[in-house]
Amino acid sequence: MNEKALRVLEYTKIIDRLSGLAGSALGRDKCKNLMPLVNLHEIERMQKETSDALARIYAKGTLSFSGIPDVRGSLKRLEIGATLGAGELLKISSVLTATLRAKNYGYNQKNSGETQEAAQDSLTEMFQLLEPLSPINTEIMRCIISEEEIADDASAGLKKVRKSIKNTNDKIHEQLGSIMNAAAAKGQLQDAIITMRNGRYCVPVKQEYKNTFQGMMHDQSSTGSTVFIEPIAIVKLNNELAELAVKEQEEIEKILAELSSMVGVERENIEYDLRTLAELDFIFARAQLSKQMKASEPKFNDRHYINIRKGRHPLIDSHKVVPIDIYLGSEFDLLVITGPNTGGKTVSLKTVGLFTLMGQSGLHIPAFDGSELSVFSEVYADIGDEQSIEQSLSTFSSHMTNTVSILEKADENSLVLFDELGAGTDPTEGAALAMSILSYLHERKIRTMATTHYSELKIFALSTPGVSNACCEFSVETLRPTYRLLIGIPGKSNAFAISQKLGLNAQIIECAKGFIQTKDESFEDVISNLEANRIAMEKDKEEITKYKAEVEQLKKRLTEKNTKIDAAKDRILREANEQARHILQEAKDYADETIRKYNKWASTSGVNKEMENERAALRERLGETNSKLTVQKKKNKKNVASDFKIGDTVHVISLNLKGTVSTLPNAKGDMYVQMGILRSLINMSDLELVDEETIVAPNLTKTQSGKIRMSKSSTISPELNIIGKRVDEALPMVDKYLDDAYLSHLTKVTIIHGRGTGALKDAVHAHLKRTKYVKSFRLGNFGEGDHGVTIVEFK
Repeated sequence: MNEKALRVLEYTKIIDRLSGLAGSALGRDKCKNLMPLVNLHEIERMQKETSDALARIYAKGTLSFSGIPDVRGSLKRLEIGATLGAGELLKISSVLTATLRAKNYGYNQKNSGETQEAAQDSLTEMFQLLEPLSPINTEIMRCIISEEEIADDASAGLKKVRKSIKNTNDKIHEQLGSIMNAAAAKGQLQDAIITMRNGRYCVPVKQEYKNTFQGMMHDQSSTGSTVFIEPIAIVKLNNELAELAVKEQEEIEKILAELSSMVGVERENIEYDLRTLAELDFIFARAQLSKQMKASEPKFNDRHYINIRKGRHPLIDSHKVVPIDIYLGSEFDLLVITGPNTGGKTVSLKTVGLFTLMGQSGLHIPAFDGSELSVFSEVYADIGDEQSIEQSLSTFSSHMTNTVSILEKADENSLVLFDELGAGTDPTEGAALAMSILSYLHERKIRTMATTHYSELKIFALSTPGVSNACCEFSVETLRPTYRLLIGIPGKSNAFAISQKLGLNAQIIECAKGFIQTKDESFEDVISNLEANRIAMEKDKEEITKYKAEVEQLKKRLTEKNTKIDAAKDRILREANEQARHILQEAKDYADETIRKYNKWASTSGVNKEMENERAALRERLGETNSKLTVQKKKNKKNVASDFKIGDTVHVISLNLKGTVSTLPNAKGDMYVQMGILRSLINMSDLELVDEETIVAPNLTKTQSGKIRMSKSSTISPELNIIGKRVDEALPMVDKYLDDAYLSHLTKVTIIHGRGTGALKDAVHAHLKRTKYVKSFRLGNFGEGDHGVTIVEFK
């Protein structure tokens, strides 16, 4: 990319922000040297790395790369077999420590139960190939305390030498203590202190006693009043101490040589670690910048199509910047932006250019997800006033010099940005030049954006296919730009309206309008009408959006309400079913008990009174149950005695059972109703007639009632299966079935009881003998079920 475009589009400021986020010197160098790429695959790779690093930051927090020194020089020395100093080894230890930290960060601890392959991204391999070399790092930290100090335990030899040094020092201090006590008593010492001169222990002796104090003089004070003498008694110990110091240094050199040898063996791994850490620092700096800018990864294409959704210029205060939507390269390849000064035209140009440079550098852009950018080999920008007094260039000349250079170099793979094209000269000639330049670029299919104030360029954009107008919205009421970019609408200068708002005399404004040609005035009127229509449409759109939101809210509330109703319905049904099951179970138990009593009474005689008492008790119990019902029964119409005939099917309301009228009502309205095996006295007010389908059959003769009721014949089965039932369970079923079959006018039925022990068959036959309306019964023949069934014929 050309240097001018990087500068005028302020790409360098983005790089400065990026460099400040790197933690190491090597990472900062990579950030400072970042330039836009032109290879689509490389761009997509860098974008993916930035996105993956950002995802890791959100998931685990940031990774620190501080304290990573540049040890390339030390590694080069190791390559030629040199021994490193303590400071250099500590720097290598810092690199290995940072490597271990990065390795641990790269390990997916949150999903330790899953396979690592399930959480891989573009950075996984980089983290996996890091070699912390923990044994070497541990050995360096064990042996070297600081750049000036080696640990006593670094080697056995060093520990032994330092122990000897300590013992020798103790002996020297012990002897010096005795010597100083004696000398002090004689008044020979200047101060009662022990000092070092030239690496040897000395005592400060007064000048007048230097010849009487036995020892070697090493130094004297600046005034000459004090001489520093090494007592003769400790000369040998000082010599031993000097020899031990030499041995100590030799041991330290051995330790450093051994450590250097260990590091030298792993030199290539350390070089890889250093390069990888610098690259990761560079990648995570890009991710941190994306997080700061609330940016997203753009999609890239090679069709030279740009579609920025809610883009925010990254160098404008995030609280003040107005997002813009801008697209280029699909329906049109040339965009002409018009509008008042300070309205945001130049910012729109810079946003497109800067986003292109950032995206091609692997940086995210501050725009909504789904924004698209294209790969351009060059971005050319002529933005700003670059007049030069030294070069005798006016504003127009400087712009035209840049324009000439751009036209010479630009091709179909270039993005060209012009700010105020053709300005700085006669408006008529400037507009003509601008249209000619834009036509030249348009014919060559070069993606171009240009800002202007010329009305001729607005007409050019309206009348030329593949060229579109755009404007930066301006509010005449507030005299402030809204900074919204509107594509497809030419801008209006609003000079007269602004001047009137600012207080310019109305007469002057009217006079100025008179100087405008009719066609120009008409064009401005068209633009004004377009603007008014756009504002009205936007208001309508806002209202529609508001209504849609209200409808969605109402729909949501209705859905929630229906869900609650369904849940309540299910709950009520469950409770009702449970209550019904309980009631049915209770009724069954009571009926079973009653049937057992009836069977017991049936085997004896003279028990009518007990049976009537039991029936009364049953009616009372059913009445109590009916009184507990929460749902009120609808009011029945008043029945009269003439409504009922023997054999009519009725519904007993209190018992919720169907039955057949056995007797006509008496004076009180009471009548006997047969309900299966239960025959009870019911008042006709508790009955309602059931409308039955009247069927007239040719082979049936009419009864006294004149009609044949066939209600049950459509549902009653010609056979009853009681296999597996006990006698006390089967007989009530047989009795009810025979009643229903007889009332349904069936002439013959089959009762299936099986062979078994014969007890069930005998009980059924005994019951059939006692049933009055049974004409005859017999065991089944071959093909009818043999002795496992009984064939019953009715009278």
